[in-house]
Amino acid sequence: MYTIEQLIKYPYFADLIEKTGLTYITDNLTGLVSRPYMLGFAKELLAKKIPFSFIMLDLDNFKFVNDTYGHTAGDGVLSGVAAALSEFMDEFGVVGRFGGDEILMIDLKHITYDEKKAFFSEMYTSGKVLRRNYDLADCSPFVTGTIGCATYPDDAADFDELFSMIDKTLYRGKSKGRNCYIIYVLEKHKDIEIKKMAGRGICEMMQSIIRQVELVPGAVNKFHSVLPLLMDEVGISDLYYINTNYKMYAVLNGEFCEDVPDIIRLMRDDIYRTNNIDGIKENAPVFFEVLNKHGIETVLITKMGMQQETDGYIVCAEPRSHRIWQEDECAMLLFLAKMISVGIRLDGATLPV
Repeated sequence: MYTIEQLIKYPYFADLIEKTGLTYITDNLTGLVSRPYMLGFAKELLAKKIPFSFIMLDLDNFKFVNDTYGHTAGDGVLSGVAAALSEFMDEFGVVGRFGGDEILMIDLKHITYDEKKAFFSEMYTSGKVLRRNYDLADCSPFVTGTIGCATYPDDAADFDELFSMIDKTLYRGKSKGRNCYIIYVLEKHKDIEIKKMAGRGICEMMQSIIRQVELVPGAVNKFHSVLPLLMDEVGISDLYYINTNYKMYAVLNGEFCEDVPDIIRLMRDDIYRTNNIDGIKENAPVFFEVLNKHGIETVLITKMGMQQETDGYIVCAEPRSHRIWQEDECAMLLFLAKMISVGIRLDGATLPV
């Protein structure tokens, strides 16, 4: 991917290539700069006090691509994104593979907040790198990614601090639903604690849901009890439920009450999710208008019920376009729906009519 001519304009790489050649410092699959030399480049810029923005990109749902289309397709996506990124940054930065589906970028041009915002906005909206299909031999997966970014010297004075900041901002982007970029801002991000969902474990989270739901009687009280956990783990701002009369209520917003009789047309299965409500309009126009009126752009719905009986629906609905609902988030909501249904049958918990 990278050529000698592209890299020797940076003294760090010029010296390396003279000593070792190009192949030794690039990743075999993508042709990007390999991890040790990206980190070495960043450390040299710090030592020479040269300002730069440090960026980490994590491809969203990459495991899904591998599991659905095969590892050859996954390799094709990585190679395609690598080619697009290196071309996108050719005149002002270097791209490297950190590992797996994580990619590092060193940007020597976009230093101020406004410059970085404009740069990422173009990356996410132009269709050149992200939010686009990559045409492979047997498939054409739509690829999105989450980015964390921090800048030397404005945000950090040394390498460890700078890397910690891009790790935190990347984590923040994932917790917001992925498919977005987060630029480090001291006031917003200094106190972020990284507590990755994978580290805690889906089993432990489901145990937490059980404890919260069993603590209180009444279906609505159960929603109130479990909401803080969902806000923390799933990153939602409120939770909604729909009763058997198809009235939709918000757990936090007591004034929210809407009729959504056509939601049943969406629920051919126990779960429905979309990151673009435009797809709802044709089948459920009333539900679409309710979402649109409240500025909601992405929804995750699970059916409450046992076997063929339906007790209502639980809805995560957020005013953030392009949010991607993850499999573990869907599992948590589906598990909660079953727990509420069990409560309805065992202790007579009911939803308001």
